[in-house]
Formats: sequence, C-alpha cells, structure tokens
Amino acid sequence: MAEHQEKTRGRPGRKPAENAAPSSVQVLDRSLKLLDLVARADGAALTDLADQSGMAPSTVHRLLTSLSQHGMVAHDGETGAWTIGVKAFEIGTAYLRFRKLGTISRPFLKQLMEGCGETANIAIEDDGDVVFISQVESHAPMRAFFRPGRRGPIHASGIGKAILSTWPDARIEALLAGRTLQHFTDKTRDTLPTLLEDIARIRTRGWSIDDEEHTLGMRCVAAPIFDEYGEAIAGISVSGPAVRLPDSKVDAFGPVIRAAAEGLTKAMGGRLKHP
Repeated sequence: MAEHQEKTRGRPGRKPAENAAPSSVQVLDRSLKLLDLVARADGAALTDLADQSGMAPSTVHRLLTSLSQHGMVAHDGETGAWTIGVKAFEIGTAYLRFRKLGTISRPFLKQLMEGCGETANIAIEDDGDVVFISQVESHAPMRAFFRPGRRGPIHASGIGKAILSTWPDARIEALLAGRTLQHFTDKTRDTLPTLLEDIARIRTRGWSIDDEEHTLGMRCVAAPIFDEYGEAIAGISVSGPAVRLPDSKVDAFGPVIRAAAEGLTKAMGGRLKHP
C-alpha cells in the first residue's frame, strides 16, 4: 500500500543510500548525468529527468537548482522546462574554439615544417602550463616530439613565453606568485626577474626562443596566436636539435614563425595585438 502511494505521487522509491549524505564525487557524477540529459532534450520536465536518471525528484530539483546557480542550466517558470544554460554554452564554445584551432592550424604547421625542416607545434595556455594540442613532425631522424595533451611549464617553453609576452608584467607576477619556477638546465629562466628580462626581449623581437631551457640540446622558436578579443590563447612554434638551430637559423625562422602565427590568427577570425 505504501509502495502504491509513492507511485501515485510520482516519486520512485528511494534507495537506502539516497538518505545518506552523498559524497562530493557522487554529487558531481549525478550533476553531470543530469546536465547530459538536459543537453539531449529540447526542454526537459523535472519528472522526466527523475525517471531517466533514476533519482528522486527532490534530488533532481536540488541538483538542477545548484547547476542553475552556476549558469549551467536554466529553468522556464512558465513551462517548467529545464534547458541548457549560458555557462554550459560558453564552455562548449571554448572547446570548439580549440578544436577549430587544431583543425585550421594543420596547413600552417605543415607549411612551417616543410619550410623550416623542423617539427612544428601548436599549444595552448592552461592554468600556468602549456598543453600541446597538435604537431607536424620533421622528417629528420633526430627530431622534437610532443605528444598531444602533454603539459609543460610555461616559463621553460617557447610557446609559453610567447604567450606570457602578451601579458603585462603584473599579470605574469600574479600567475607565478608563490610558485617555484622549476630548474631544468643551466639556461632555465627560473627566477621571476630573469624571466621578465627575457619577456621584455621577446616583446621587442616579436617571437620567443627556448634556448635549451627545458631540455639540453633542444631549441624552439615561437610566436603567439590571438582570439577575436586580441587575447593570446595559443602559440605556434618550430623546435629541433640545437645543432640544427644555430643563432643564424633562429634569427631567420623568427619572422617566418611570427608570420605564420599572424596568418593563423586571421584564419581563426582573431585580432592581432600590437604593442
């Protein structure tokens, strides 16, 4: 009889575990499940979401309310439908932007690799690191290789320093405040003053150089890529063994890589940032 009353009220019977305080991971899993269900529907009712998720309507309402506060979902007061929120759209747009970057950059990477004879790379900045998203490898037997998804320290990376060079010093200091700049080689800019000195030279030159600062025997030349707001979101580089990249080649490659970065910026609908 009690079971029948629960069903007539549209509330499925609760599992014992639901009465216990859910862990943070459990809450996150349930919230992401609901977000996925909302995204798949063209306006979803709370009762439908409860049925599809297997959660109690009260639990669903609590999680949706929390997601709504973060802009991940929205509620239509007239129809009662839950839809995807603006913040979720922004996050999805960010993903598409970098996916777009990976696709549009391929011809530029190939052209750089063929013109310079060295491996060409694309990486983005993420939380004080650089993350490599695409690469076209050199045909040479000894060459640089960066697995897509690999993270690297921003202060010891050609692309990382290229991106930092577009920021004011105060922003760089705020990012690195309290961090230890890891020492990799004797050439690593592992103090803020030496890094800022290098950044100043990069701003004047228009491209950055990783002069064996992360890995002995490897050099890199890089330039920043900008979005539609003139913010540096990524960088493009050429990297290879130092024996094949003497100063004369680095000086010759710099303008070529900067031109490729500017071309890629325009191809993505970005806006160049001028000093």
